[in-house]
Amino acid sequence: MVLQSNNSLRSRSWIGFLCVCGAGLVLGRPAFAQQGPLPLHDLSAFKNAGSTWQVAGDVSAVLGKPNTLRTTKGTGVLVNLPGKKHHGADLFSGMEHGDIDLELDYMMAEGSNSGIYLQGSYELQLLDSWGVTAPRSGDNGGIYERWNDDMPEGQKGYQGYAPRQNASKAPGLWQHLKVSFQAPRFDAAGKKIENARIIRAELNGVMIHENVELMGPTRGGAAEKPLGPLRIQGDHGAVAFKNISIREFSQPRPQLTGLQYNVFKLKDGFKPGTDFSKEKAEASGNAAQLTANAGPLSKEYAILYKGTLRVQQAGEYNLALNTPGGGGRLKVNNQSVGNGGNNVRGKLQLPAGDLPVEILYARTGDWGSPALGLAIAGPGIREFYLGDAVTPDQTDPILVDAAANTILRSFMDVPGQPKVTHAVSVGSPEKVHYTYDLDKGMLVQVWRGNFLETTPMWHERGNGTARPLGALQRFGTPFFTLGKLSGEAAAWVADSAGTGYRPKGYVLDAQDRPTFRYQIYGSAVTDVIRVTDNGHGIYREITVASPAVDLYAKLAEGEQIEMIEKDFYVIDGKAWYLQLQDAGGAKPVVRNGAKGKELVVPVRGKLTYSILF
Repeated sequence: MVLQSNNSLRSRSWIGFLCVCGAGLVLGRPAFAQQGPLPLHDLSAFKNAGSTWQVAGDVSAVLGKPNTLRTTKGTGVLVNLPGKKHHGADLFSGMEHGDIDLELDYMMAEGSNSGIYLQGSYELQLLDSWGVTAPRSGDNGGIYERWNDDMPEGQKGYQGYAPRQNASKAPGLWQHLKVSFQAPRFDAAGKKIENARIIRAELNGVMIHENVELMGPTRGGAAEKPLGPLRIQGDHGAVAFKNISIREFSQPRPQLTGLQYNVFKLKDGFKPGTDFSKEKAEASGNAAQLTANAGPLSKEYAILYKGTLRVQQAGEYNLALNTPGGGGRLKVNNQSVGNGGNNVRGKLQLPAGDLPVEILYARTGDWGSPALGLAIAGPGIREFYLGDAVTPDQTDPILVDAAANTILRSFMDVPGQPKVTHAVSVGSPEKVHYTYDLDKGMLVQVWRGNFLETTPMWHERGNGTARPLGALQRFGTPFFTLGKLSGEAAAWVADSAGTGYRPKGYVLDAQDRPTFRYQIYGSAVTDVIRVTDNGHGIYREITVASPAVDLYAKLAEGEQIEMIEKDFYVIDGKAWYLQLQDAGGAKPVVRNGAKGKELVVPVRGKLTYSILF
């Protein structure tokens, strides 16, 4: 087990990347702003779509058949099916964009290759990188290289950026991509004065890029301009997309002007409703920007700012006050945001025009560093920040690497459910990891990428919780893997009453891999979980000595469970695969359960299956 302390991965405040985004200069303006889903009832959102592009109702891959996707009739899914007869061509959106947030789901065929070019210039690679342990810029989620044909062989490609870790899923599973992009800036003469940036990119819930400056177009990219189309590579391999959502940020930012401040002594602490109009000010003046450090006082003081917020676009605005080392309150256009205190944030409907604003910062002690700032986001306006620089959390995260087979016991959070208090997380050098619940004999989750962050567990007093660091696949509300059913329609066992469940811990093999053991319904159970040889998932073998009558195993639950071929299932809207290898001749059943669908199978002594994700 290797513990790492990594400053580059420090926890960040809620401000995130606001300070990355420079002031807008010449951005250009689109003819219309794209907000929300791109329509996929036909190909009308795109220009001159080639013959390999189509709209379908659903799509699936065939493992073992490269570059193959199967489609069904309908709408909502964009599919590219290039082949030998039709090589395929890139697809260009009808809209052109500057700064955007892009969010979509995509599916790769086995061995397939594609890409998304922001503004037609900067490519994020889409590739079947299933099982890759050391991704490069040409792998899934990478920012593709720039290219210079005049350089010697081996040096033509440069300035590519690999994803921080491989968060890729298997072919035929939907993958989720979120990108915040800042377009290049140009002066009035058309000269570039600021490079484009990937502010943040997440693949399957994992941050793979953060604040990456793009010096120029990637290989095959168009010349840089203030605006450009979304471009999808179409001449390499089969790929599908759905839920494409674009949010443009093309509107001018509100401006905070005419700030005047008064500084007051606090006598009895801070109460958000305090009226300072009757108090004597210790200092006053004009301010160029918000700061917690105006005036002569360093503790037990309040600063009240009054000024104007110049809003050019009417609509709903998100506002949040940053008040480390103190509290505050915020009022815009005579409307209060939140209730004041340490967490001042909320939404307001604001008209266009010059609106009165009041901002109060109150410091009631000497803890933390005083700072004051206002974050604003609105229609066509990406969240930005005005005020004191934000001091990042100085706590170095405590990371656990799994360069060898590694075991760590901790608490583990499950959204919407009590913590798993007897969680055993098992890491592997293949970068495929899992968590096992000793209280239920259940496989709680698997993930691909880096192993664990244990800062909540070991920093200061800690709360005992560890966090997976990679692309995570949970398997639902924790449940007992084995249970007795009076019939195939009977409800699954909800607790250990009447089961005689007794955990017996685990034993390690020569490679430090655990085999879990427990007793249930009077039978001894061994539960072996191993990473598959190719790193594509995990293999599980459950052995029950003299199994009780009517004993079943619940292998999966989800909103949907589809059998795509004999003993091979895709679960929960194509989130992961389950392949049943040996059930001793027993027939699996997909049935209705409390949480949707359940895949159960009678237990006849030994049961083996694989989870691929």
